[in-house]
Order: sequence, then C-alpha cells, then structure tokens
Amino acid sequence: MPEVIFPGPEGRLEARYHPQKEKDAPIAIVLHPDPRYGGTMNNRVVYNLHYAFYNMGFTVLRFNFRGVGRSQGVFDEGIGELSDAASALDYLQSLNQNAKHCWVAGFSFGAWIGMQLLMRRPEITGFISVAPPANLYDFSFLAPCPASGLIINGTADRVVPPKDVTGLVSKLHEQKGITVTHHQVEGAGHFFEDEETQMKPMVSTVSTYVKRRLTETTR
Repeated sequence: MPEVIFPGPEGRLEARYHPQKEKDAPIAIVLHPDPRYGGTMNNRVVYNLHYAFYNMGFTVLRFNFRGVGRSQGVFDEGIGELSDAASALDYLQSLNQNAKHCWVAGFSFGAWIGMQLLMRRPEITGFISVAPPANLYDFSFLAPCPASGLIINGTADRVVPPKDVTGLVSKLHEQKGITVTHHQVEGAGHFFEDEETQMKPMVSTVSTYVKRRLTETTR
C-alpha cells in the first residue's frame, strides 16, 4: 500500500492510499481520532476500517490530520481538520474520477469530522460513524442529515457514554428521507480493545451494512 503525500490547506498531509484495479471502484476515506490523545491514521480501529472497505472492493485513503506524523500544521480544534478531510476527499476523487460511490468513515473525533464533511459534500453516499463523541461535540448541524449510514458504539464505552450516542441516534431517527442504522457491540469499550469479542464484531457489522447498501444501489 503506497505511502502518499498530498497538499492540504496548511501544507503536506501524510496518507496511505490503497487502490483497486477496477477504475470505477467505490471510494472511501477513513478519519482518525483526536490527535491530542494520540490519535493517528494507524489507530487500530482506523486500520481495521480501512481494510474492511478495501476488502469490500473500495479504493481507500486514510491520512494524518495536520500536525500528526509527517503532516504539516498544528491542531485546529476541528475547523482545520475538516478542511484537511475535504482536501483528502478532493485528492481521492482526483485519482478516481469514475468511482460509483463515495463513503466516509470516522472513529471518535474522526466520526465528528466525517459527519461535518457529509453535510458539505453531496457526493457522499454513505457513512460509518464509530463511537461518535456526542457527549463532547455538538452534532446539531445534522439538520437534516443528507445521507443514510451506520452509527456503531460499545455498550461499555467510558469515553463516550452509550446513552449519549443513543440520544444522537434518536434525533436522527426523527428525520425523513434517510435511514440511520444503530448497532451496539456488547461489552466493547471505546477502542474495541479485545480483538475477538469487540473489534471483529464491529468490523463484521460494518462490512455487512456496507455490502447491503451496495447491493441495494445496484438492483
């Protein structure tokens, strides 16, 4: 998988780009958690989401937000990171102009950024939000949420209490025209630490959901 550098709003951004052979393959970007707490594109959840999409036939890009790894710039409270994500999507689209579908996936802070990107980019056809930090950030911008997607979290998450995620989902369920699917992984913490009982069930749920959505759009 090639390491790539692409231009961002504040300089170079470091990424991992994983293309498919098919020129019209769907595309996805994966966004990492809060860099102030060690979040990078090599976070286990991000890594596993990346390969889940790749194994479903997507061309995938994950990258480091500004100030992380070899990416230039400094943390910008989410404002600059949203611009970074938009630049990443621009870069991915420039290399895959015949892509049939475009998805965004994010974990924790990355889920918050991903949902904001969803609001600004109508070409995004689906989203995956893993442990969206509804207790830490305002998600009221999702009015209305422009695309259907999956929100997934653990029942034992101590960073983002499950009740806050359930509250976010309840608000989104009131909206018409989209379907937000919610799944909770029993016993999982914020980082889905246990490979067999937490990470694999999370990835399996994501894969099942995305495959179903792709099947529905090709009928």
